[in-house]
Order: sequence, then structure tokens, then C-alpha cells
Amino acid sequence: MAPTPPTPAAPAAPVQPTSSSVAAGQTILLAEDDHVLQTMYQERLKAEGFKVVLAVDGEQALAQVESAAPALIILDIMMPKMNGIDVLKKLKSSDKTKNIPVIVATALVQDMTELKKLLTTNDAYLIKSEVMPGDVVKLVHEKLLSNPTS
Repeated sequence: MAPTPPTPAAPAAPVQPTSSSVAAGQTILLAEDDHVLQTMYQERLKAEGFKVVLAVDGEQALAQVESAAPALIILDIMMPKMNGIDVLKKLKSSDKTKNIPVIVATALVQDMTELKKLLTTNDAYLIKSEVMPGDVVKLVHEKLLSNPTS
């Protein structure tokens, strides 16, 4: 029986920046080619106590997974060199990386069929235009709490 695909993240109340035991220096890979979004997410995650490593394209994201061993990945779909769907396929096909929680960030609402097939219950997706950086941080905390082995 195939795992139930995750539901989209619902907008949440703003998160107040605090250092939490969930964060405690855990590494988050932020794969986002939009510099403004990258900066906003990075600042919020660092304020929560996370260590953030960056990637601006799919190839760099895969390299960072190898070198940084992130506890969680925030993955943009529309990136240069290799798109987020192809990155996700590679991550989920490897025993070494298949259990790393991934939050997929997309600007596109249509054609979610392929994406939903790749996501596990450890993962989530969000529509960028429907969430604020605080919502992303809250989802990171939720995913790390529900997947303590990452």
C-alpha cells in the first residue's frame, strides 16, 4: 500500500523567534535560487537556532546534501541546472537520503501529481504565495519533531 501523500501546509500564526531544543544547531539545507526568499528564510531559520547551508541550483543542492548532511531540506522546484523534482527523485531513490524530511516550495499550483507521488509522510509541500517565512519555520519545527532521527 502506497503511503498517503502529505497535505499542503496551511498558513499559520507568525512564529516568534526563539532558540528551541528542536533547532539546537541542526543543519537545514535551503535550496532556493530567489535571493530575496533565500535571505528571508535564512534569517528566520538562523534566528531559531538552525545552521543553514545554501544552494542556488539543483546540482549544488545534491552536493550540499553530501557535504552538510542536513536534518531537513527546503527545496525549491523551479531552479537552474537541475529542477527540484529531479533533485527530489535522486534524494528519495538513495538509501542514504530517502528519510531526510523535505519541504518542497513551489510557485505552481498545477501539475502536483508527480510531486505528490514522490513525497512521503516525512515530507511536505507549500505554495510560496500562500505562506510567510514564519509558516515555513513552523513547518520545519513540526517535521523535525515528527522525525527525530533526522
